[in-house]
Amino acid sequence: MSRIKEREPMPQQPPAERIKNFFEVALGYTEEQAIAEAKRCLHCKEKPCIAGCPVIIDIPEFVGLVAEGKFLEAAAVLKRDNSLPAICGRVCPQEEQCEKTCLLSKTGQPIAIGRLERYVADYEALHADATPLGRDLKSRPNSSPRPNGSHERPKGPSLARFGVAVVGSGPAGLTVAGDLAKMGYSVTIFEALHDTGGVLRYGIPEFRLPRDILDREIDYVKSLGVKVVKNVIIGKTVTIPELLSGGFEAVFVGTGAGAPMMMNLPGENLNGVLSGNEWLTRINLMRANRFPEYGTPLKVPKKAAVIGGGNTAMDCARTALRVGAEEVTIVYRRSRVEMPARLEEIENAEAEGVIFKLLMNPTRFLGDGNGRLVGMECIRMELGEPDDSGRRRPVPIPGSEFVMDVDTAIIAIGQTPNPLIRTTTDGLQVTKWGGIIIDEQTGMTSIPGLFAGGDAVTGAATVITAMGAGRTAAMGIDRYIRQKHGLPVEDGEPEAGDN
Repeated sequence: MSRIKEREPMPQQPPAERIKNFFEVALGYTEEQAIAEAKRCLHCKEKPCIAGCPVIIDIPEFVGLVAEGKFLEAAAVLKRDNSLPAICGRVCPQEEQCEKTCLLSKTGQPIAIGRLERYVADYEALHADATPLGRDLKSRPNSSPRPNGSHERPKGPSLARFGVAVVGSGPAGLTVAGDLAKMGYSVTIFEALHDTGGVLRYGIPEFRLPRDILDREIDYVKSLGVKVVKNVIIGKTVTIPELLSGGFEAVFVGTGAGAPMMMNLPGENLNGVLSGNEWLTRINLMRANRFPEYGTPLKVPKKAAVIGGGNTAMDCARTALRVGAEEVTIVYRRSRVEMPARLEEIENAEAEGVIFKLLMNPTRFLGDGNGRLVGMECIRMELGEPDDSGRRRPVPIPGSEFVMDVDTAIIAIGQTPNPLIRTTTDGLQVTKWGGIIIDEQTGMTSIPGLFAGGDAVTGAATVITAMGAGRTAAMGIDRYIRQKHGLPVEDGEPEAGDN
């Protein structure tokens, strides 16, 4: 099989065009590009890429089918273990997971697994109703044989009498709901907001994850039989104990990390200083960029500073450009090497005109006397010894303060779990910073029947990590319910035909 040394490049909108719209930046592979990229696979016996995938997709199998042009069959392989492949193919950091373990990465560029996953998922969406095979796969999403080591449980109608409540419709919640529905359970998702998707909707801009793609993936989960109830705030509208005593055999908490971390600096309460969460939510969820078509106003910055170096910071900066900011600057206290954002997001931001001011940190925000932000005092930094994260600790340089002229400052330095669940659920054990403590093997919390996963447990992390936690919890919930009702479980795995 012929192979090329370098991976197929991803077509993109030109930077000068894309900063004027919210359309997707990456345009996706053509059929020819997808096949050519898949043919680079070495088909190694060890299959290290599978071990690098938090949801344990059989990557060599689906890539091999792409190389043969069997895209619908490849989609069936993906959906055996991943209910959200079009999302993962767009926003997951494959370079730190499955692609990092690809053998080709030792001598060149790894297989573009994420780009192939995206292509296959999009192909299925376009052709699922066009061919008999597509229609069959759409109606039977788990019809393919299972690979060894798979997580999926055999499905049976007897499990439908057991209800499971899922709190939150983000990546962890959608994954656990989809997996349990495939097993045969009756699943209800409770979403606090007026729309589904959690961080996938309010936290990720449309130019990275188009809303029609997100809606399509959520519709797939619903098609498995999952019920979704919106505008229900668990902990306020109804509590976790009430769910557990009200007919649900188990409850999964996937409420994410939606509480922003601020810097507690002087002037932080000025008009013009806001969190990355607020900025992105106003635009991504509430469509402030389309005011007055949507009823959420937005003050368009002239000079915006975004504090932070992660993916959220890049999203905030690139979004600010698209709503009309004249100048956008990333302010980060370490060097480029330590930036936690994906390299491609950093490169995209630079190409679009975002200015990077590294090794500096804000010390206070300055107002005009009427409560409006007009400046941000910063201090220059130098790198010292590594800290607990393994990155070199930033150390202020005395006397190096200076003032930046800004009218908008967006603080994007991280998020923590919302306290509502933990403060309304007696007996729930949490960490000092508010993360829910679980058994990592099952996802069970300190309360029998209550499970959790994703950012509500770990703090802000990646979409695919949350999905992996959802898969683990689905396994744990299935085992818990089976044991509770005396259904057969053997060595942690139900026997085929148990249902």
